[in-house]
Amino acid sequence: MRTFNCACGQILFFENTRCEACGRDVGWCPACRSISALEPAGEGRYTCANAHCGADLVKCSNFAVEGVCNRCVVTADGQPESESPLCDSCRYTETIPDLSVEGNRERWATLEAAKRRLFYALDLLGLPYGRKEDGFEPPLAFAFKGDVVPPEGLWRAMGEAERVYTGHADGQITINIREADDAAREQLRVDLEEAHRTLIGHFRHEIGHYYWDLLVRGQCDDAFRELFGDIDAPSYADALARHYEQGPPAGWRQNFVSAYATMHPWEDWAETFALYLDLTSVLDTANQLGIMKPIPFDDLAGMVDRYRRLGLVLNELNREMGLIDVVPEVITPAIQTKLGFVHDLVRRAAGRA
Repeated sequence: MRTFNCACGQILFFENTRCEACGRDVGWCPACRSISALEPAGEGRYTCANAHCGADLVKCSNFAVEGVCNRCVVTADGQPESESPLCDSCRYTETIPDLSVEGNRERWATLEAAKRRLFYALDLLGLPYGRKEDGFEPPLAFAFKGDVVPPEGLWRAMGEAERVYTGHADGQITINIREADDAAREQLRVDLEEAHRTLIGHFRHEIGHYYWDLLVRGQCDDAFRELFGDIDAPSYADALARHYEQGPPAGWRQNFVSAYATMHPWEDWAETFALYLDLTSVLDTANQLGIMKPIPFDDLAGMVDRYRRLGLVLNELNREMGLIDVVPEVITPAIQTKLGFVHDLVRRAAGRA
């Protein structure tokens, strides 16, 4: 991720909607792919203030009306395609939280911000994705839902039908909105003894399942099985039950990026894919900010070496401030081999795209 500049010269960041120096509205311009100052052009239209762009824009409906987005839509012949246009990120959200519940609008905004970072990384890598309306198979969609909460003052155990489980199925990624609540998410991280539990981490893990369907299924099943294991032996349900009864096997850190990755080959793949997105996103930011000499993303060994060295520095800085490690993973040779498998498929998919 890089920083951007307002027309007044002020530094802008990926989530900004307003310049703190000059007060201009700012937002993501899809034409020049940057956070730019938005010059009013009348009737809800704007012009991108980047000198080399000047695109005609309207704010995404979720930006202009709901206040949970910061992206714009390029107009066609001076007019948006619809009265309530959605940007290239928001159009993938099929289900939003119940906005009548206090705090859910803020949680929705947090979820959308993490999703925009996910899409930035996917576009950086050149990975393909699309919606059902685009004729893309498998289609990608997101659902942000909350558990059914009993009426105030009536406490009871929550039934299975009232719970929302974060996960992926047939291209739809569902995120329980409590993951957008910092306190609730941290409590889960501690309870489940996880080194990390972040909202962007959930998106990166679940999109890994999506890309298993897109890049692995029916294309390189034998190579996957040799490296990650047989998805049918044991079944996913049996593997899940065993994991929560027995925990990870002894010595798991030599071969798996996390304890959860030991549960089943699908989860091993998703956790490894998420690590690959962590690695590329962190290195891209370091490259853009001039923290280290840029490295091309076709050199996995070099990328892992840079990530290790950067992680050492960031972890020590965080420890000085009493914070958790930025890079908790130890990338062993076995894990690097799995990353290589992901890397090769990503590069191949980017070439096709």
